[in-house]
This record gives sequence, structure tokens and C-alpha cells, in this order.
Amino acid sequence: MGETDMQQAELREDYGYFTEITTRWMDNDIYGHVNNVVYYSYFDSVANQYLIAEGGLDIHSDRIIGFVVASNCQYKSPIAYPEVISAGLRVNKLGNSSVEYGIAIFQQSAQIASATGTFTHVFVDRDTNKSVPIPATIRTALEKLFVACLSLTRPMGRADSPAD
Repeated sequence: MGETDMQQAELREDYGYFTEITTRWMDNDIYGHVNNVVYYSYFDSVANQYLIAEGGLDIHSDRIIGFVVASNCQYKSPIAYPEVISAGLRVNKLGNSSVEYGIAIFQQSAQIASATGTFTHVFVDRDTNKSVPIPATIRTALEKLFVACLSLTRPMGRADSPAD
């Protein structure tokens, strides 16, 4: 990894919540690594697992639910089946009705992410699909993962840039 890559590396310490995910045979593509579209299911899994476990979200009956409105992923190094990976979660932006998560995928013992991305939820009324404020219990959980700002040009592992 060159110096520029090292400066832009996302580190395990940049994330406040982790879950383990076991890759599956069907995750691999013909090139022998996890296919790019599978990473989005990993992103969805870690974000929703946190909302359920820490925010009290009941995905089956809550009147307010989160819709994904944006996502992106940058691939740094391949992962493959069979492997246990860690998905890291943080909150980059927290609005009245929306949250942008920062998510990273790590090989089990790696400190540098194999993939990074963002995932944005807008909270809506289940019946009307209109945006509503984030419920208090979920907001409290999200605030625990909020990072003021992580500059991608910071020295590795440092979150020292002020918030905009």
C-alpha cells in the first residue's frame, strides 16, 4: 500500500460497533472473491442489526421504519468464502429524519478495511411513506456512534478534524 493509500485507509478504530458475518459459498463470483453487490447486504445487515439490538427497532410492527435512499462502496482488497469478516458501523451524519452511516468491512484480524462505504436511512411512517423524525430511542442509539468528522487525509487512526 502506497503512502496515499495509507493516509486514506479506514481503520477498525474508526468504528464503534461491530458484528461478525460469515461469508457464504454463493457470495463468491467467478473470480474467486465476494461479488461487489454482496457488500451492500453486509451494510444492510450491520445497520439493521444495530437498530434492532441497540435502538429497539421492531422491523415487523413499528410504525416508523428506515428506508435506504443512498449507498456507495469503495473496494480496497478482496474477501472470499470461506471467511468470517467484521462489519464496522459508525454515524457520519445525523439529521432530523435521516442518518448516514459509515460502514467498513474487515477481514477477521485486519486493522485496515477491505471495503468502506456509506448507507443512508430516511425514517418514514410505514403507512404513508412520508419522512418523520427519528424515534427517540433510535436517535439515542445513533448518537452513541456519531463521529464529528473523520478527514480522509488524516494520519492513520486520527479523527482530529473539526465538524463542518
